Amino acid sequence: MSLSSGTDVLGRLALRNPRYAEAAFLFLLEALHHRMQQLERPRHLSGAELAEAVRDLALDRFGPLARTVLHHWGIHSTSDMGNVVFLLVESGILIKQPTDTPEDFEDLFSFEEAFEMGYPWGR
Repeated sequence: MSLSSGTDVLGRLALRNPRYAEAAFLFLLEALHHRMQQLERPRHLSGAELAEAVRDLALDRFGPLARTVLHHWGIHSTSDMGNVVFLLVESGILIKQPTDTPEDFEDLFSFEEAFEMGYPWGR
């Protein structure tokens, strides 16, 4: 699949699910890729691991604006991250294990704590 056909698929996915911007799907895939590169060997990531990867990349990329950017894309909670993941699974872009569920992403951390109160202002 070429890059343009991949972005076309994500664009169509975002059109069918207007709650989330196309950038939300792209960013989640980028966070997954980034975390996979940090592993010694590729393996399946849990919902919690992927949510942490999204949080870490958002903080690194957007700093104190991370929560605002994610909100702009429709991601207001870790449950939204799970919704995006499972939309990517349903579209065939990602695969899941039989035990994976959207509930794996529920209430993993508070966005207020992760992106505001817990932001390392001294970076």
